[in-house]
Amino acid sequence: MTMRFLAVPQLTLRRLNAVFSAGSVRRFGRMRLVQFCHKVAEGIVRVGVEQDEGQGIVDLKAFDPSMPSTMREFLELGPKGMDCAKRALSSGQNVLPRSDIRLLSPVTNPEKVVCVGMNYKDHCLEQNAPIPKEPIIFSKFPCSITGPNDDIILPDESQEVDWEVELAFVIGRKGKHIKEEEALSYIAGFTVANDVSARDWQMKRNGKQWLLGKTFDTFCPLGPALVTTDSLKDVHKLGIRCFVNGATVQESNTNQMIFQTEKVVAWVSQFVTLYPGDVFLTGTPPGVGVFRNPPVFLKPISSELIPKRIVEIFLLRRKEMSWSVRLMRSDRYATQSCNGEIFYID
Repeated sequence: MTMRFLAVPQLTLRRLNAVFSAGSVRRFGRMRLVQFCHKVAEGIVRVGVEQDEGQGIVDLKAFDPSMPSTMREFLELGPKGMDCAKRALSSGQNVLPRSDIRLLSPVTNPEKVVCVGMNYKDHCLEQNAPIPKEPIIFSKFPCSITGPNDDIILPDESQEVDWEVELAFVIGRKGKHIKEEEALSYIAGFTVANDVSARDWQMKRNGKQWLLGKTFDTFCPLGPALVTTDSLKDVHKLGIRCFVNGATVQESNTNQMIFQTEKVVAWVSQFVTLYPGDVFLTGTPPGVGVFRNPPVFLKPISSELIPKRIVEIFLLRRKEMSWSVRLMRSDRYATQSCNGEIFYID
């Protein structure tokens, strides 16, 4: 099968849709939390709760002026903040049209971005690598995070930029030496991420240390929404797929994770204290470009004939509940089509 992969120097991450559906709850209720700013006041950040698809965003600070302006501060409130969000959503008040806001990453300026390498069994098999006996932990700098409407910049310094669709989660309360059986209570919610990777810097340069290849500016698209942990039945029974130019390039299930969410939280908290807002990326399934034969990377080309193309990145779906983001840029460069999905399999 022949596939054509094209890219542009700057790509814009854009959200397609979000569906919230009422259902059974355990603690705070099913919610999709977002961070946004008003288009007429770009520097003012707010935390909101999404209504049903096609409807608006409830501004928490407008509902309750005591609420903080950023997701990190909101998560530091713990149950108080979540309870306020639930009441705000139920009130139907202080709703902003989607057309009036710009979605940001669900979390900005976290203290940590923690990543797990080689955390899918089938991803290890595709590179003939042994199954790790302990979690392989690396990091991205927080400045690598980019939001649903921001640009992803493909740097001139790398010619081997690759994709990695991943399930991500965000810490909701402070903890150290967290027990595995208590780990989920430390997680505020889940979102989607792309662990964009410059393979030349990851695998050939910088002493083969992964950091530089993983942490170029904008190499961590995140969002658009933080779906509360209570909204998800089992994050380790999710299908996960990625498509490029309409062809499936990554397809697996989160049950292939070697070290599941609880294990990762317990493991990392042995070494560092976890704080509200810390972001975790849980690993990617097989199908990345670097292990194809021959390897395939995202390359920019000039094309006067294609003024506009769309790059779709992620879709995260649980039955009737779904959310997605999308890359789009309009200029004289053509782009590759790349999208993915994570969904429940019953």
